[in-house]
Amino acid sequence: MEAWCVDAACSGNPGPMEYRCVDLATRRQIFHFGPIQGTNNIGEFLAIVHAAALMKQQGIKDTIIYSDSVSALAWVRNKKSKTQLQLSDKTAQALELVRRAELWLQNNPDLPKIEKWNTREQGEIPADFGRK
Repeated sequence: MEAWCVDAACSGNPGPMEYRCVDLATRRQIFHFGPIQGTNNIGEFLAIVHAAALMKQQGIKDTIIYSDSVSALAWVRNKKSKTQLQLSDKTAQALELVRRAELWLQNNPDLPKIEKWNTREQGEIPADFGRK
């Protein structure tokens, strides 16, 4: 089965946040977004939803999405974020993307298979930005 991996990076909390998706087999970057002002959890959440929406748009089936974020996986499962990010001129774009992602999840119940990446057993997720 094919697989995509997603991850986010954020410098500060909140701070400049970006996320990306890579193909597990080829390590080819499928997409990259940011940076915008946000949080790591928001980036992880948006990365999963972005990957799922792209798969749907392109008719991709039988491809797993892997994320190493427990919080983002729960937000996707519940179709609702639990971000505490406060609205400001700097954070408005991230919060609008979260709102749109939640709406997309509510309107698209048939998601691809989304699984937790086990970093302890598998090492860093291939989409990792390598800034730790």
